[in-house]
Parts: sequence; C-alpha cells; structure tokens
Amino acid sequence: MKRITSRDNPFYRQLVKLGKSARHRRAAGMALLDGAHLVEAYRRALGAPHTLVVSASGRRHEEIAALLAACAEGGRTELYLLDDALFRQASPVDTPTGIMALAPIPPSNAIRVHPGMESCRVLLEAIQDPGNLGSILRSAAATGAANIHLSAGCADAWSPRVLRAAMGAHFLLRIHEHADLIGVARQFEGRVVAATPAAATSLYRARLAGPVAFAFGNEGAGLSDGLLQAATEHIHIPMLGDTESLNAAAAAAVCLFERLRQTDPDPRQAAGT
Repeated sequence: MKRITSRDNPFYRQLVKLGKSARHRRAAGMALLDGAHLVEAYRRALGAPHTLVVSASGRRHEEIAALLAACAEGGRTELYLLDDALFRQASPVDTPTGIMALAPIPPSNAIRVHPGMESCRVLLEAIQDPGNLGSILRSAAATGAANIHLSAGCADAWSPRVLRAAMGAHFLLRIHEHADLIGVARQFEGRVVAATPAAATSLYRARLAGPVAFAFGNEGAGLSDGLLQAATEHIHIPMLGDTESLNAAAAAAVCLFERLRQTDPDPRQAAGT
C-alpha cells in the first residue's frame, strides 16, 4: 500500500480533479466512487476497481478492511493510504466514510442485463439536478429499465453526487449520455410515452405492458416540443389538491413502478422469493 502525505503528489492532484471536474472525468474515462457501498456494488457487477484509496482511520473499519482484502485478491488493484486530513480534502462528499475507488467508466455494452429489461427505456431531457438524476437511475434499475438515454443538457451521470444518489444503479444500467432523444424515440420499436401535466390521459389508464420508452423533462421547462411530437402517447400523473407537478425523480418513479405493476404484479413471486 502506497502512502501519500503531500497535496503536491501527482496522483493526489488527479484524485482531486476527478472529484470536481466532469471534463477531467471524461478525458480520463474514470469515475470516483466514494463509500464502501458504491465500491462493493462496482466490484460485484464489474470486478475489482482500478485503484482503492483509504484513510488512515478508515482502514481500521471492519467493512473497509474486508473490502480491501476482497479487491486485493487478484493483485490488480493499486492501494493508496491517505492521512485523514488529506482524504477529507480529496473526498467529494461532506462526510467521507474512509474509502474511495478510481474505476473506469464502463461502456454501455459492458453492462450485462436480463433480456427482459430490454423492453423498457428511459429518455431524460435536461435533468440538471444530480440528486434527481441519481434517484431516477435507482428507480430504473429497480423496475427493469436497462437503457437510459440522457440529453446533452443533463447533469454528468458519473459525478460523485449522482453516483451517491443512485446507490450502485449505474453498474446495472446501460447509460447513454449526450443522446439524440428524438432519434432514439423515432427508432424505438414500441410506445414512447411522454409524461406531461397537460396530457389528457391518466397514467393509470395507459397500457404499459410490452416495449415502452418513457420520456421525462426537467421540472421548469418540461419536455421540448420536438420530443413531445416524437412521442406516441402523452400521459399525466393524477394528483389531488392544488399540486401542479412532481419533481422529475418522483414522476419517473411513479411511472416506472406503474409499468412494473402492470407487467408483473408481484415481482418477488416471479423471482421465487
């Protein structure tokens, strides 16, 4: 395990840049995973990460020690030790847990999904809030939507805030950034359902079995006219009182879980649990 004690260390400077800069992450093709849960989720789905970084106090935690041992088994993971103060400064979160990983951002075709997940897609237009984007990814993974298409106006899918909000969902999904959503909608062999408050049809009256692509826009602007025209159906989510709309993450969760309900009323029974 290599110990770093200086902020001027080249690896340490790279670590800080990866946490702060989307441009640097894209150039390096690397993501910074903060926390044992994210690191373990990556390891389960894609194998040991490229590099692990632990704090002096974090390495004494039982969960982190076990994760270090598991990742070191193949001998391909580089290990770095930072003093607690340096680790806090490099960590992209307010309350670091003591372990971070550098891992290659996987190409979408590297993610293996169940064939049944190919029939549902999610099209996201200008979702700018990292928390909302991460929550949508988490709902998509939980409901069997394998392919996620993000317009150029979306938040960086691999930013530390999105990764933390998604809680490992990135490694179960095929994420397509800077996508031509109108082109995806036109080529999709199924129904393209646009969620918009102005729609006449209720979500709960729509038929969602079979191939479906949901389109969601940001809370302020909603979906663009072009994507609305490319959709084959428009739906709204019924709400009581004077509430005008849900945030994007809540709207996506409601729609995706309604599709799951219509497709398989009891997914636990289908899984044999």
